[in-house]
Amino acid sequence: MQQTTNTILMIRPVHFRMNEQTAVNNYYQQELKNMLPASINKKAQIEFDEFVLKLQENGVEVIVVNDIESSNTPDSIFPNNWISFHENGDVGLYPMFAENRRLERREDVLEILEERGFEIENVVDYTEAEEEEFFLEGTGSVVLDRQNQKAYCAVSPRSDEELFIEFCEDFEYTPVLFTANQTVNNQREEIYHTNVMMCVAEQFAIVCLASIDDKKERKSLVKHLKENKKELIEITEEQLTAFAGNMLQVKGENEERFLVMSSAAFDSLRKDQLQKIEKYNSIIHSSLATIETCGGGSARCMMAEVFLPKNKL
Repeated sequence: MQQTTNTILMIRPVHFRMNEQTAVNNYYQQELKNMLPASINKKAQIEFDEFVLKLQENGVEVIVVNDIESSNTPDSIFPNNWISFHENGDVGLYPMFAENRRLERREDVLEILEERGFEIENVVDYTEAEEEEFFLEGTGSVVLDRQNQKAYCAVSPRSDEELFIEFCEDFEYTPVLFTANQTVNNQREEIYHTNVMMCVAEQFAIVCLASIDDKKERKSLVKHLKENKKELIEITEEQLTAFAGNMLQVKGENEERFLVMSSAAFDSLRKDQLQKIEKYNSIIHSSLATIETCGGGSARCMMAEVFLPKNKL
C-alpha cells in the first residue's frame, strides 16, 4: 500500500463563503464582515487557482472539477470530507454533519475520474447514517496510515466512534481512537476534524500532542506512530490554530515527495521543525487566508487523494 499519491482531486468553488451550518463546531471559522459574498468567493477562487498552479508546477497531477453554479455548497472546496479513493478501486462516501454539505456529493465526479482512466470497483456508502445523525467526514475525520493499515480518529460530533470502527472493518485498518481538544473561550472543546491536529506522512507524523488531554490516549497514539517508525514532529496548540496540522504529503515529478501546507502553517513553524520536515521532503506552501478564515479549513482539506488503479488500456 502506498502512503502518497501523485493525483489529487480538487473542487473549484463558485459560492464560497462562511458556512453558518458548520460554524457551530468549527471554531476556526470567522466572518469577513466588510466584504460582499461575491468578493469573498472571488478571493477564494484566486487562492485556489494559485494553489493548484503551485502543485502543478511541482509535477503533481491535479484534477480540477468546478462546483455547480446552482447548488448552495459554500464548503465544496473541501472534497476530502465526502469522498475517499483507495488502491483496490474502492470509493468511500461519507455522512456529513451539515445539511448543505450533503449537496457536495456528486455522481459525476466518479464519471470524470473514470473518463480519466481510473477504475472504480466498488462504492462503500455510509451516507445513510445521516438519518440517525451519525457522521464520519472522510479523511477529515480519519487520518490514514495507508502503508501500515492504521487509521487515526479524534472523536467529535463529526466523527462517530462506531462508524469509524465500521469503516476500519470494511477497509481493513487498525483503529486508533482518542479525543483531541482545543481551548475556546477558556473551555476545552473537541476539535472537529482529526486532520486539523495531525498529519501522517511516509516517514514522519506531525501531531499536536497537547490537544490530547488524556495521558493514556496520548501514550497510545505515540506508541502506534513509533511502532511504525515515524519520526514524531510535535506542534503547539498555537501552531494548530494556524493550520500547522492540516498538511498532506504528495508525490511530484520523478516520485519526489512534497509536504503541502498553507503559508500561515508554514509561517507558524519554528526553524527546528522545518529542518525535521525538510529532511524527508521539500515544502509547497500557498496563501489560503480567505479560505482558512471563512471556511475554517486549509490545504489538506482541499485535496482528495486519488489512489484508484488506472486501467491498462
